[in-house]
Amino acid sequence: MTQRPVAKVVPATRTVEGGGFVVRRTFPSARLDMVDPFLLLDHMGPSDYAPGEAVGAPDHPHRGFETVTYMLEGAFEHQDSSGGGGYLGPGDVQWMTAGAGIVHSELPAERIRREGGRVHGLQLWVNLPRADKMSPPRYQEIKADEIPVTEPAPGARVKVVAGDVFGVRGPVETHSPIVYLHVTLQDGAAVDVPVPDGHQAFAYVISGRGQFGADETEASESQLVLFAGDSGGVHLAGPDDLEAPLEVLVISGVPLREPVARYGPFVMNTRAELVQAVEDYQSGAMGRIAATS
Repeated sequence: MTQRPVAKVVPATRTVEGGGFVVRRTFPSARLDMVDPFLLLDHMGPSDYAPGEAVGAPDHPHRGFETVTYMLEGAFEHQDSSGGGGYLGPGDVQWMTAGAGIVHSELPAERIRREGGRVHGLQLWVNLPRADKMSPPRYQEIKADEIPVTEPAPGARVKVVAGDVFGVRGPVETHSPIVYLHVTLQDGAAVDVPVPDGHQAFAYVISGRGQFGADETEASESQLVLFAGDSGGVHLAGPDDLEAPLEVLVISGVPLREPVARYGPFVMNTRAELVQAVEDYQSGAMGRIAATS
């Protein structure tokens, strides 16, 4: 298998989101606008909250894309304007298709808000093709024990959330072809991950440090590795002196190559569609989350 070289390494920048929680963001940023079809990647925490301190993202709208929340530690609860809700624990994934529009609330679990605790996770935004932007909202809530794991090489462990890799198929159904993997490498381990031709690929280092690509470029925690080209696999290796395992997201997708118009939580193809999205939200057409006592 030929291996893709590294185009560049992008460090994350700290920014504040939602109700005031800090995230590490690699894109969109001044260094990297997007990795088509992916619009945003945020690394939340790990944050240790005292009782009453934990904050999340209260009621906010989305239209025209998908949000993928992957919990590593702690738990989040969510509600939406369709009356839906759920609970995400360690290792769980929520793949939410906002489509035509939804109002959504994501908060640390009530127990963590009350008693304190650790929250650690990642959120990815995936653009929807023009033809699917006004599709009905949809949730895919995948529990940790429903995500298949494979060990393709000594010291390598791969959780397959989406896509078909090493003969293992992830449980998530996607609107366009996407691979979403969580790779764990012990010290001295290496793995060559096959990526379908036509995909744009990147890796994000959750923790640890390693070598990436055909040229074994070094990258460490909070850095994104963007691979060049659209054919060949991606090489990941953990050095022999790792103090803790190398934890990496490997994500790829087929670029949509469509116009992108963004305004906060709305991602459409034209400015006129953005204006309509704002009007629909302000008029209540996307619904509201029912108040709870």
